[in-house]
Amino acid sequence: MAKSCMNANAIHKIYNPITATPFQCTEDYMEFAPCDALKPYIRCFWGSRRAVAHEENSTAEMGIVIPDTCMDIIFTVDFTNNCIFSSFCGIDDRAFVTQHGSREKKTFLVFAVRFYPWGAALFAEDSLRGTKNAFFDAGCHFSAIKKEIERYLFDITDICQLIPVVEKILQCRLNERHQNQTVFQAMTRILEKKGNILVTALEQDVFVCSRQLQRLFLEYVGVSPKSLAAMVRYQYIWNELLRDKNFNIADAACRYGYSDQAHLCHDFKKYHSMNMADARRYAVQNVVNIQDRRLGL
Repeated sequence: MAKSCMNANAIHKIYNPITATPFQCTEDYMEFAPCDALKPYIRCFWGSRRAVAHEENSTAEMGIVIPDTCMDIIFTVDFTNNCIFSSFCGIDDRAFVTQHGSREKKTFLVFAVRFYPWGAALFAEDSLRGTKNAFFDAGCHFSAIKKEIERYLFDITDICQLIPVVEKILQCRLNERHQNQTVFQAMTRILEKKGNILVTALEQDVFVCSRQLQRLFLEYVGVSPKSLAAMVRYQYIWNELLRDKNFNIADAACRYGYSDQAHLCHDFKKYHSMNMADARRYAVQNVVNIQDRRLGL
């Protein structure tokens, strides 16, 4: 067995899950790296730079959400109506479309914590089973964290000032005893193989039978090891497609264990809802649109 010696402080360095628009950076959406103590578990903080006043608008912007293998706790602070909405989003294994905008004039702040697939369990108060493709009130799995963070959301309206406060809360709530070593070892192998690994090989690597491994992944990750490996492979391909100008589908199909190019293309479209050329164009076009809005075009 090729046993990994990677620990929790290193695993995040080999995996960079990204969204359909990873270059996006506006007053409405920014990403912020967590402090070193939380980097092994939290992919980023994200949200609006500060409380934003939105005018009445009859149209809403559409956005694509792809499987990034992450889980999010999202807070929306509605200053106009003096209320806070919180949600926990489990791992999604399919793309879907969201709408951004409001038909009424209001001021609100969005702030979120995005966890790596292995990270959320260390902050959760109960099992993550049944969270795939689902949205819950954040209190269902993170009641203490929700309560502590919400105390500050009306008073701190700048995300850069809010993040250090939230980091202290999360560090206090981090419970490394919730980390299951079998799941962590299997997760590490999945990432080292860039998702190109069969569950049977994974079982042999971690010395656990199929049924037990399935149960543990549903408990601590919310999805099966087979499903996670497939999404991780897709994420590595998406990273490579977006950042390598010389990306070659035939070479990628061989490296990532696909039977042929058509198989890879079909798998990518299943997760991304569009083909590779359109996906890359959408990511780049999004940057152009952001720049145009900044210039008032």
